[in-house]
Amino acid sequence: MKVHIVKGDLVEVISGDEKGRRGTVQRVIRNRWRPPRKGYNPDDVWVVVAGINLVKKHQRPTGNVRTQVGIIEREAPIRISNVMLVTPDANKRTRANYKETSEGEYVRYSRKYDEFLPKPQESS
Repeated sequence: MKVHIVKGDLVEVISGDEKGRRGTVQRVIRNRWRPPRKGYNPDDVWVVVAGINLVKKHQRPTGNVRTQVGIIEREAPIRISNVMLVTPDANKRTRANYKETSEGEYVRYSRKYDEFLPKPQESS
């Protein structure tokens, strides 16, 4: 399965409790482990979006390692099917395909707005 959403993209949540909220993709998780009776699905793709699907994790001290202790709030993964890509120019959500440019390179393309989608900026 070809993933059309990559790290650094602006996405909008289209279903669930966080519907309508936007955020940038922090990471894409492929082949997430599931319990043995459900099996292993290579097409199972999840994304972690900044500020979306926040959960609280109770962290206690472990050994001599300096870790954050207490109640930690962090982003949990959500399925990639529950988010849509937002175009930078139109600032609206769209589906992304891949299309060949005149130089022979395949880049992401929005058919709805008839524009090529730029590569996301890597922020550090």
